[in-house]
Amino acid sequence: MKKNLTTKILEAHLVEGTLVPGTEISIKIDHTLLQDATGTMAMLEFIAMGLPRVKVDLAAQYIDHNLLQTDYKNADDHTFLTSAAMKFGVYLSRPGNGVSHQVHLERFGVPGFTLLGADSHSPTAAGLSVLAIGAGGLDVALAMAGHPFNLPCPKVMGIKLTGSLPDWVSGKDVILEMLRRHTVKGGIGKVIEYYGPGVASLSATDRATIGNMGAELGATSSIFPSDELTRRFLVSQGRGESWLPLAADEGAGYDEYDEIDLSSLEPLIACPSSPDNVVPVREVAGIKVDQVIVGSSVNSSYRDLMTVCRIMEGNRVAPGVHFHVNPGSRQALENVAQDGGVLMLLMAGVSIHQSGCLGCIGMGQAPGTDQVSLRTFPRNFPGRSGTKGDKVYLCSPETAAASGIHGVITDPRDVGKVKSYPAVQNPDTYLLDDSGIIFPLPLEESAAVEIKTGPNIVPFPDFEALPDILDAGVVIVLGDNITTDHIMPAGNKVLPLRSNIPAISEHVFEQVDADFPVRARATGNGIVIAGENYGQGSSREHAAIAPRYLGIRAKIVKSFARIHKANLVNFGIVPLVFKHPADMELFAQGDQVSFPDLRRLIESGAGEIPVVVNGRKIITVLEISDRQRRELLAGGTLNFVKQNQG
Repeated sequence: MKKNLTTKILEAHLVEGTLVPGTEISIKIDHTLLQDATGTMAMLEFIAMGLPRVKVDLAAQYIDHNLLQTDYKNADDHTFLTSAAMKFGVYLSRPGNGVSHQVHLERFGVPGFTLLGADSHSPTAAGLSVLAIGAGGLDVALAMAGHPFNLPCPKVMGIKLTGSLPDWVSGKDVILEMLRRHTVKGGIGKVIEYYGPGVASLSATDRATIGNMGAELGATSSIFPSDELTRRFLVSQGRGESWLPLAADEGAGYDEYDEIDLSSLEPLIACPSSPDNVVPVREVAGIKVDQVIVGSSVNSSYRDLMTVCRIMEGNRVAPGVHFHVNPGSRQALENVAQDGGVLMLLMAGVSIHQSGCLGCIGMGQAPGTDQVSLRTFPRNFPGRSGTKGDKVYLCSPETAAASGIHGVITDPRDVGKVKSYPAVQNPDTYLLDDSGIIFPLPLEESAAVEIKTGPNIVPFPDFEALPDILDAGVVIVLGDNITTDHIMPAGNKVLPLRSNIPAISEHVFEQVDADFPVRARATGNGIVIAGENYGQGSSREHAAIAPRYLGIRAKIVKSFARIHKANLVNFGIVPLVFKHPADMELFAQGDQVSFPDLRRLIESGAGEIPVVVNGRKIITVLEISDRQRRELLAGGTLNFVKQNQG
């Protein structure tokens, strides 16, 4: 039977289950990835399992999000993560060494491997034909402990690429075209697999950009073949021995199908405030720009940065525009510097920052009131920049550079009328520098390492088991496409609290309803009502842990985003879906709701859960695996694991 590439990789890693879309499967994980915003809690969860060392082939911890040290909290977290990495045999990427996705692509990715990352943009590794999946920190901690990863078997959407990109059009425009066609819900429950003759025209870092923003489609992952360009990238990184060819069988089938003629694409831009609000750049050209940022978790490779350098060469940033560059890695910056790019940027008036996420996660670089910010970032959810009512557009490095020069949103092809397209290629051989990585210690040395914690690192809270009958109150009613940024904001005020659940819980739904924490505590057992695609965006498990800490026991919505639904189960919140979406209209804030015989129904495997609101019974649907049912009954996955380990 002819197989697509996704099926081949899943079969090679299958531990349990069958590859039938929607059924639960368990797969072996080769690599794990943590970053500091998710890693502090994940590392605490790993420590709670009592193991002396990680049991995965390679575990990496990156310090790339919480880089602003406005007080002791982030510095303490970095010390904790460094000591824990040294204790448990984890690779540690120091602050300033780079964004997890870019560094892992450069130094660790291996074609055909699986990677589980506590960051939704982990599928950046698609650039090296790695099947990378974003997940909550607890799932990653379990993988570090040697457990397989459980997930609903995804469908595979095949995207045939033909042709090649015109000048001034790049990988960012490919994924923006996907978002224009398929929206932020179009990839839910799917792996997006790219194939066809057009793939050969896309560099490894172009593919990484497309894989990164597959998360914005809601996709489980994205994947590209491993071909000659993959080999060249690995050779350029001094890792040519890691290469092997991988591709779908000729004529392999897909569950869904689309085709993109790359030669027909033009520069695109996502308008405020959703990554799928995509139009051609020419349709919004002329809008005044106040801020431009290139880099962070996507479009921060050598190719992207050097393209901007070449466009800016001989030009100046327009008056009134603040132009920032956030390199994806120290390696990318060092190679740009070696080729003269840093001087080009400085002479143009561009500010160069340390390698890290920075403004992408709201850690600095917030735009001013009513200002327009043009960014090569993956997300522009409302308020994510750190400014309420922000006006953030997402675009390619080419569009960002052109707009920075002119001071208004500019189709980069207009720059092409006076300047030839740079057509930058990745180096044949990179200047390599691993001084920013602390390699694992031998077991006999790591055993003597003392884990260091500060006052902001608080033990994981205890959560009780699911009660037999649940009586609860409606704490909040929300609409469609609620993001994890709505539920648990990012930014320099909240991110440093990631290892302190009592403190971070005070910020739940802060941008939507600042009174939510007070009302949730007063309610006792609470529930949340919402519309479609609830929990889209980040993998942050704090969007489940913090509401659970405040007493939320169930969420009833029209549909869930994959990672958030899994995180809810992990922390004992029952994820229910309206059988009849119109029933959502029966619920209002403050209503009392009853879930009769809830525990017995979940234990018995019932798929339909009755809910009584204002004396009227409706039916909700519980679509989870038998394993997840046992975890819910225990009050969460960590409780379940501890019970089974004795």
